[in-house]
Amino acid sequence: MPENEDKYPTQSGRRRFVKGVVGSAALSGVAAGTAATVNSATSSGGAGGGTTQFVAIENTAGPAPRGMPVIPIEIDGGELSGLWPEVREVQEGGRTVKIAEQDVGGVTYSSAWFQYCGVQQYSSAQPSTEANNTFLAGGGYDWMESVERGEPLTVDMFDDYEEWGNGIGREGIGKPASATWRQPEEGRGMPVQVIRSVEVEKMANGEGRYASLPGDVRSFISAATQDGFLAWLNKCTHFCCTPGFKNDPGSEQYGGGDRVYCQCHQSLYNPFSPVRAQFVALPRPLE
Repeated sequence: MPENEDKYPTQSGRRRFVKGVVGSAALSGVAAGTAATVNSATSSGGAGGGTTQFVAIENTAGPAPRGMPVIPIEIDGGELSGLWPEVREVQEGGRTVKIAEQDVGGVTYSSAWFQYCGVQQYSSAQPSTEANNTFLAGGGYDWMESVERGEPLTVDMFDDYEEWGNGIGREGIGKPASATWRQPEEGRGMPVQVIRSVEVEKMANGEGRYASLPGDVRSFISAATQDGFLAWLNKCTHFCCTPGFKNDPGSEQYGGGDRVYCQCHQSLYNPFSPVRAQFVALPRPLE
């Protein structure tokens, strides 16, 4: 390989950064230092945080340390939404703070699932923020060019999910969309991906290979998906990039044609392999 080339796709906006940082022996120290800095900056005035268990789409390759958290789906009048957990007040460190959590299929689903990569600072991630839980259309796929950005995603947009393909990986494995979730009047909503797939239907029913899923994971997925729809927070757990399912032709050379692929550092996630995972959620600002 010529000295002026590397393995990262030219499409990546991180190319120069990767050449200067990734591969350096100091990388792990930089990452750890950054996390410690964020933690110390938010802990004294923050709320929540700490060890959190969650259900994720599994990270199967690359440097990402864990999967991305699943968002339970709700369908109302044909529009797709993400469930936000129920809010209540608790005592924490002598203060009354609000938390958002509830049981979904026997698993404690919590807003702490999304407290990483700076998302914990979004107003949309605060437990009691009034926000639009409907999945609002983004872009990134040719089929979405006919959908106005910010328009609610609806079930009928995915009617061809059993045949859909865009020349990346296999056809008919699932139809994806990019969206924004919990868009407040002011501030940022969270980036999410949604797919509709026959495989998700099989997961929810415990059919075939999905019969071997751990009972709590299978129960959660059954409760958190509807009509073959699955959603997750679209923030790579490595360096917080925005990955994509079937949106980069370069993903095929890394085995990612039918996976969620992060082009910055080639992490792969399998949306058809839900797992239990654990991480240390960062504190969020006090309300």
